[in-house]
Amino acid sequence: MSPIDFLLNPNVAYLLLVTGTLLVILAIFNPGTGLLELGALFILVLAGYGMYNLPINLWALILLIAGVIPFLLALIKSRRFIFLIIAILSNIIGASFLFQGESWWQPAVNPILALIVSLLTGGYLWIAITKFLEVDRRRPAHDTSSLIGVIGEAKTSILDEGSVQVAGELWSARSSQAIPAGAAIRVVNKEGFTLIVEPVSDQLQA
Repeated sequence: MSPIDFLLNPNVAYLLLVTGTLLVILAIFNPGTGLLELGALFILVLAGYGMYNLPINLWALILLIAGVIPFLLALIKSRRFIFLIIAILSNIIGASFLFQGESWWQPAVNPILALIVSLLTGGYLWIAITKFLEVDRRRPAHDTSSLIGVIGEAKTSILDEGSVQVAGELWSARSSQAIPAGAAIRVVNKEGFTLIVEPVSDQLQA
């Protein structure tokens, strides 16, 4: 079997689409490294090749795209888990039925494969996103201006964006300079709930 025939297998295209979508969601919750973003882009390009060359159900594609809206609402309205349920169901049904079978209601993807993948991805997304929303809900609503000048630690590599731990909490952060993970940082400004940081030299820490 040639690589082209392999990519045009509906089961393979389905697995690539689900994997790429998961990586996109992980990249949203773990920004900064760039590896998840690149991996998601590469895998979704491969999945897109299959989508372009295989017959698809338009209604399933619309369902996949529409599922982004309740997902965003779940992030904005962290107490409304119904939006998260709708987003997960839209993703599962849309991906499973995206590639046409013999009729509009019959997917080309192996039903057993679709069932197993749907249960695993749906369960993972529910656990991961609800945990994130619970942590975000518990975050203190204090004035982030009080963090300016505070020294913390870079939890990921930081350039345009990343994550830092300051005052015992994890924050999204940006820097105009490249900062490696584990380096000491100082908060110099803020943009909403995103901290603007700079590296701290060993002499200044002492």
